[in-house]
Amino acid sequence: MKLNIVPMAILLGLSLIACPLLYLYVGPALNADQLSVLKILAIICGCSALYCFVVGELTHNNSQMDKLWSLLPIAYTWIIAAHGGWSLRLVVMAVLATLWGARLTFNFARKGAYRLKFWEGEEDYRWSVLRARKEFQARWKWMLFNFFFICIYQNAIVLMITLPALVLMNNPAPFGWVDILAAVLTFGFILYETIADEQQWAFQSKKWAMLKAGKKLEELPEPYRKGFNTVGLWSVSRHPNYLGEQGTWVAFYLFTVGAGIGLFNWSIIGALLLIVLFLGSSAFAEEISASKYPLYMDYCSKVSRFFPGKKYRP
Repeated sequence: MKLNIVPMAILLGLSLIACPLLYLYVGPALNADQLSVLKILAIICGCSALYCFVVGELTHNNSQMDKLWSLLPIAYTWIIAAHGGWSLRLVVMAVLATLWGARLTFNFARKGAYRLKFWEGEEDYRWSVLRARKEFQARWKWMLFNFFFICIYQNAIVLMITLPALVLMNNPAPFGWVDILAAVLTFGFILYETIADEQQWAFQSKKWAMLKAGKKLEELPEPYRKGFNTVGLWSVSRHPNYLGEQGTWVAFYLFTVGAGIGLFNWSIIGALLLIVLFLGSSAFAEEISASKYPLYMDYCSKVSRFFPGKKYRP
């Protein structure tokens, strides 16, 4: 199992090209008030991208965007809600984005990501693995990857996943049953991701406690001996946390359907880009796991990547 960077880069590039096309051909167009708010959000997004690039380059810690990923949608949705007159629909959306962000921030914080010296903290293990690949041995290549993908592309996605709220700013449609369904589904996916993260945290914490106590991996009891989690939600899905993340923002988009915008409109851009991103991210994570754990490929052959399926049986 090996992630090929070139096809993924092409796919990500094409997905960005599709964004303005969707806006042009699949309404609705933004009015002057919405464009004014979008400008505010774009300035925040641009400042975040610049900050992540400068601090990441100076500290060689490329998890600066990871730290902001869970915080920016909270700010974006509440700014939109404030400019939208605090309508019930926008407030519900902002509350859900806040619940999502609080959960993700907590999960990243307990891994040591946040420090008083804000530029420090634990870096996502995947960045160091990626930096070590031959494609990025030249310093300038990694700098370009950091600038365009980590800082600009990911900041753009984080802004785009909140665009359904911007589309609904000043929307007069009453809060109805589709909105309730969207809220329930969004909260359900947040809860699903929370359970997945808690199960992963419990598994990895106990595994590493035994390893730090002096035991070797092959000496650990089951299910820890394999090295990777195969219990709970992880027994029927290889990435239940990713499914919860993608589902949250797809469900978030459904609020636009409830407001009468139509079943398909351009504000789905963020959710679609997130799905594309997680296809690559999950493939890369599995490449790393397969290189460390002999039984991981057997696990991949028996368990669905995202959607729950057959239970894993060694």
